[in-house]
Amino acid sequence: MGPIAEAVTAAGGSLARVFARAEMPLTLLEEPDRLILLRDQLRLVEAAINEIGDPALPARLSMLTGISGLGPIGVQVRQANTLGAALARVEVVTPVVLQTATWTGLRRQGAHAFYGYTVAERIDSGRQANEVLALGYLLGTVRHFLGSTWRPERAVVTGASMFARGEIEALFGCEIAFGARAGLVFPAHDCDTANPSRLDPTLEGTTESRPIEDDLLACVAQLIALSLNEARPSIDWVARRLGLSRRTLQRRLEQAGTRYADIQRQVLGNRAKELLAMATLPIGRVGLELGYADAAHFTRAFLDWTGVTPSQWRSGVQRRRLGTD
Repeated sequence: MGPIAEAVTAAGGSLARVFARAEMPLTLLEEPDRLILLRDQLRLVEAAINEIGDPALPARLSMLTGISGLGPIGVQVRQANTLGAALARVEVVTPVVLQTATWTGLRRQGAHAFYGYTVAERIDSGRQANEVLALGYLLGTVRHFLGSTWRPERAVVTGASMFARGEIEALFGCEIAFGARAGLVFPAHDCDTANPSRLDPTLEGTTESRPIEDDLLACVAQLIALSLNEARPSIDWVARRLGLSRRTLQRRLEQAGTRYADIQRQVLGNRAKELLAMATLPIGRVGLELGYADAAHFTRAFLDWTGVTPSQWRSGVQRRRLGTD
């Protein structure tokens, strides 16, 4: 979120307009670590491009953040012994972290290697922008092993043309070609390069950013939590975000042994506890944040979720902090 906001602001654009076009709450800027679905990331980047008129923005963003912006994927890369081992790890972790039908992995083609990226699900707009964004991260991954000045033989994107091609080629330091799948082409023997600064997986803190679950339930919960920044979401809104009909979403949740209302209740309960842990926030305000008309309605709901009232739960938290329990 941060780099996008900085780029838009620096260009004199409107962040409110960007987030509105992407149908996302502006309050997300206050939660930079919140995970969002890939399709929502694409909406946001595409809206930023349109706002400031910079088609090379995805390349700038990914080159700026580098491997540090890859979160759990970056941790997996830095723990691998060789470049080839790192790319094998990325192939497993990427679709889990991005919560979508994506593929990122290595394919050897004789003396050459192809480090590719594909989004298998339907994307109505922004596909090429997403590929350019991904290519910057792919470059950062390989450069962790081969150095900051390393250049691939060429980069590949889908389509037949692209805006700002020359500018993006200058940022990536290589020619951009068009093909059936986006990726980087480089000598296969580079895959044997050892990790020059391997992250010890046994050290404390190196596995904190665990990938989120790769299932529909996690996606639904994530979208509900996202929407709570502005209003409690309807099942129709969540279904649309996932590219499903309301009935299909209900059927798939039933197959997983749950209902939309159950997931929403769990998300609301977790968010209520987070807000109640803020001792200065009145209980009535917590209820309003979660969409309840008044403190009484919120108290009844919280009592049903936890068996205690909000004030009792907050008192318990405060006692534990003081070590009096």
